[in-house]
Amino acid sequence: MDKRSLLFVACVTASFFCLNVFFSYWNGQTQPSTAIKEQIAEVPLVELFADPLGREKAATALRFNGRALTLAWKETLPSKLYIQEGQTFEALSLASLPKKAGDPVFYEKGTGAVLELPSFPTHSTEMHYLTLGEHPLVSYSSNEIAIAMVKGEFGYLPVGIYEPSLKRVTPLKDFERLQSLVQQSSADLTPPTDQGESFYVLENEYQQLVFSSRGGSLAEINLPLKLSKESRSVVKEIDIDREIVSQSPQNAHFPLHSYYTAEGQQTQGSLGGYYPLLRRPLLNRDGTAKSTIAPQYYALNIRNGNNTLSNLNFKVTQFTSNQIRFEASDGGRKIRKTYTLPDVKKGPYCFDFELQIDGDASGLWLSSGVPDVELVGGSYTPQLKYQITSKGGSDVEEIKLPKEVSQENSVAPNWISNCNGFLGLILDPLHSVTAGFQVERIDGAALPTRLSLIDAAYHLYPSSNYPGYLTELPLKSGTTNFRIFAGPYDEALLKQLDELYANPEANYNPEYNLAISIQGWFSFISQPFSKFLFFLMQIFYYLTRSWAVSIVLLTIALRVMMYPLNSWSIRSTAKMQEIAPRIKIVQERHKKDPRKAQLEVMALYKEAGVNPFSGCLPMLLQMPFLIGMFYMLKSSFPLRGAPFIPGWIDDLAAPDVLFSWGQPIWLIGNEFHLLPILTGLVMYLHGKMTQKMPKDESQLTDAQRQQKTMGIFMSVIFTFMFYSFPSGLNIYFMFSTLLGLLQQQWTMKRLKVTPV
Repeated sequence: MDKRSLLFVACVTASFFCLNVFFSYWNGQTQPSTAIKEQIAEVPLVELFADPLGREKAATALRFNGRALTLAWKETLPSKLYIQEGQTFEALSLASLPKKAGDPVFYEKGTGAVLELPSFPTHSTEMHYLTLGEHPLVSYSSNEIAIAMVKGEFGYLPVGIYEPSLKRVTPLKDFERLQSLVQQSSADLTPPTDQGESFYVLENEYQQLVFSSRGGSLAEINLPLKLSKESRSVVKEIDIDREIVSQSPQNAHFPLHSYYTAEGQQTQGSLGGYYPLLRRPLLNRDGTAKSTIAPQYYALNIRNGNNTLSNLNFKVTQFTSNQIRFEASDGGRKIRKTYTLPDVKKGPYCFDFELQIDGDASGLWLSSGVPDVELVGGSYTPQLKYQITSKGGSDVEEIKLPKEVSQENSVAPNWISNCNGFLGLILDPLHSVTAGFQVERIDGAALPTRLSLIDAAYHLYPSSNYPGYLTELPLKSGTTNFRIFAGPYDEALLKQLDELYANPEANYNPEYNLAISIQGWFSFISQPFSKFLFFLMQIFYYLTRSWAVSIVLLTIALRVMMYPLNSWSIRSTAKMQEIAPRIKIVQERHKKDPRKAQLEVMALYKEAGVNPFSGCLPMLLQMPFLIGMFYMLKSSFPLRGAPFIPGWIDDLAAPDVLFSWGQPIWLIGNEFHLLPILTGLVMYLHGKMTQKMPKDESQLTDAQRQQKTMGIFMSVIFTFMFYSFPSGLNIYFMFSTLLGLLQQQWTMKRLKVTPV
């Protein structure tokens, strides 16, 4: 390797190191606070002072109805605090005694009447959280507790205390020390009659299941994000999650609506921390509905011809920490649904579902729900599959995405899968079911995706571009048990489930891992190569614990495997260069007789032992590996959310983002991706260093001018083509091109042939 090549490699390595250090520091400096702090101009905040002269601030309080509500900063509070009224300070007496720091306390003038506060909201009313500012005497953590308020006719009024660590809002009337001061209606926990829908939650470390009384079905399936090393979740946070929390926080609460727990407590969802597997309603800033989701699109709802069953109100008859049961009657038909969250050791991201139908079940279908949109390599590529039993064992078939509704009546699927590309649901009936299945396409405008919330003013992700797909299984009378998988389509995870549920004695294996397939037009060729390459990349990850480094090592390994073919191609090119001057002389001599010129050129090839097409053969042999690498890096779940350089390359399955802006630009969008530009530069250098060109441009032949222009043109084309590709794919292509350049230089130097 010559000095110029060594210098180039050293510069690239140093650049990556410097960028890594810089962006790690930058990301640490710009990390937003996790405290919930919302400035609401209409909230009448006042300062409370420890002395009648206003020299020592004690706390910030929310003032209303002649009272001052604050949060206790110590167990023994002063009996009096002072509030400024014009030019004087008036005394306020402590009206309640706190049990601990952080409890709500009231200070008031004298003894007032019982406070009439708003009813505690139980539906989609927007709730605001106000964290009081820190002051010298305040010792409680402002990150751990806040006052929850709702907006009424005369401004904001308190309704409870929000505790993020417990993910709940406790109504003020539930604090026993305040019961003599606060009065709220006992009917507060009854859902509004005009809405007629209430929500209930079962949750473990892998899933948050949000059930609706409408249809006794699942309105939300939220997957906890891996936000710490202790988390067992494999779903990583990506830029979309962070952007929605920042740009549309009202749509980033999980659950979206207030809900009941098994203890009978009604509470609110937490901000962020989950991935919404199903499409959810979208809210405006004021909490009103921007779009709704009809119950017929909920998961595990029962659909019939006019969807009356999917809108039927179910009654909760049993509710424990790991099980909930719904019952309803429809004419002469009685339906009971039982959902059970088993021990996570019996299957992460899985739960049991028992459906009992007493009466006629003809014409009834069980729906999968509609997964939200995932962009895989910048594209929306949902996949629908089902497994059937065949003479040779079992087969997994892909379902073609329908334009409206498609129905299959001749097969009885063992399970059916509805995947958005990275995550989805598998409905697995554990007993034989009626043959057939149905798939329905739902227009994206009817079920908007959460992507539409990102830079909504510029319509970067119009919902009409992202239709949803609903899979349905026919039902029968009696009791049917289902195993439901709702989570990431990670190969290691699905293989773990296959081993867990397999029964060798009964010759049974669910084969959930076959629901995964490499995506792309040429996947039928590249899939076995992709699986092999992914196996190698997993080995490198086991050694390095970095997916980005694994991609680089896999690139090197692939280049080593292809070394003989590449060397053959380079040597063939070298021989062609050796006889190039003689070929040019022959062509000049027989300008007027192309046929004779061609015969003499072929004779030269034979004499030199050169096949002009031999340089193409190695490339053809490498194509399955290259295509396999391409699709594998685009659609491997472990790369989703895997970071490389924090603040720049945060997700190897998505484009890198150096910085962004508002108004999108044609072909570029509103984000600046640096990796594809570096890839284009490496391509340009590869062409420049492997082409023999006179230093004096006036001496360039027409062919050389064309070759030079084509090299620049291809570099630009590849830059734009790779601009929206995942960063992992850009890293692979850039390092592969760089290694190809080094091999070309080294081989040509050994052959003592100046490259052309």
